[in-house]
Amino acid sequence: MLKRKVTKKLESWYKSGRCKAPIIFGARQVGKTTAIREFAKLHYTHFVEINFVKYPSAAKAFDGDLTTHSIITNLSAMGFGPFVEGKTLVFFDEVQECPKARTAIKFLVEEHTYDYIESGSLLGINYKHVQSYPVGFEERYDVFPMDFEEFLWARGVSQQVIDTVKNAYAKLEPVPDFIHQQISRYYREYLVVGGMPEVVQRFVTNPDFNEVVKAQQSIMTTYRADISNYAGRQAPLVKRVFDAIPSSLGKQDKRFVLSDMEKGASLRKYEDPTQWLIDAGIAYYSFNTGAFELPLEATEKRNLYKLYMVDTGLLCSAILKKMQFEVMNGNIDINEGALTENFVACSLVANNVPLHYFDKKSKLELDFIVPDSDGITIIEVKSGADYKRHASLSNAISNNSMRINRAIVLSANNVEVCDRIIYLPLYMAQLLFE
Repeated sequence: MLKRKVTKKLESWYKSGRCKAPIIFGARQVGKTTAIREFAKLHYTHFVEINFVKYPSAAKAFDGDLTTHSIITNLSAMGFGPFVEGKTLVFFDEVQECPKARTAIKFLVEEHTYDYIESGSLLGINYKHVQSYPVGFEERYDVFPMDFEEFLWARGVSQQVIDTVKNAYAKLEPVPDFIHQQISRYYREYLVVGGMPEVVQRFVTNPDFNEVVKAQQSIMTTYRADISNYAGRQAPLVKRVFDAIPSSLGKQDKRFVLSDMEKGASLRKYEDPTQWLIDAGIAYYSFNTGAFELPLEATEKRNLYKLYMVDTGLLCSAILKKMQFEVMNGNIDINEGALTENFVACSLVANNVPLHYFDKKSKLELDFIVPDSDGITIIEVKSGADYKRHASLSNAISNNSMRINRAIVLSANNVEVCDRIIYLPLYMAQLLFE
């Protein structure tokens, strides 16, 4: 099975006494359910999984008193079980479909007859009202597609090699050349495959890109179907935004421009459909800011933004079609900037870093500007060989040196520090705020 970082969080919860119920959120297909099932095998004699999408009638178990006795009696009558005190993990999957289950968690956890874990897809999470949230009785974990380190685990790379890369980052020293070349090759694989567990598993089992693409296309089809099922009247507009993300990232400035979709398109018309994708975890906003001031949210321009996709592999399948082999082997530069920048965006989001880019009257453009302690980190992403050409970054350092903690250029090259600029391999993106 694929090793996931969320398992470590669940292990910590288990050892801490289980006084709260973990609630695991994430977009569809990111591996939430599989991770919980594997965790349950290690620690429980009995595992009761209740999926409220697969078994919508299970929600009726919560129509009466919200006590352990009432709810478990009802679930047992429906055929769920066995429930053995102190030895059973009860898993409420797709919990967004049963708001009363979340309300009941407070009482179930307090009685502590069994252990509970909840999981919910962000798709449609806000469309059903929860009468009373169990504040203080849930512990939220966000799960994303497999990050690059998890991908390396799947590819069989040893922890010793991974630690060598981490140590090089910590000391700002070059990675040994052989290791750098090998990890760079895996990074290019990751650009094409991405981190969706089903896709990664297929690739590891049988590195046939036709199978990889089939799995990616299946996930994209599922996302479009979910939009139809959950977005209601806004579904056509949500799909239009979703389908426009790859082409917007393929542009040089990568900014999402509404008029590219239809003439006269307005923010008022598309703001809610776009926010739906954000809430669903399918896309990530990066807002423009024109000032090196904290908090960045105070100066952001919400009418100017980029949209990134939840998974770089899905983006690759949409934007490059049958050119994945060329990308993996470094034989193509077309639209590689879209993939590399999306990769960095996903790496930052997975570390709870809000996304902003800097663009002041198109004269000074920076890919990412991020709060860092009491200052700012600037990140420039370079997919080509001219990684030391960065006029905007150099200008920003010259005029705002007191506010900038780190100026970082991510490229295909090894670690180097020169004139206050830190040059790092792209594969180190996830280490910046880990």
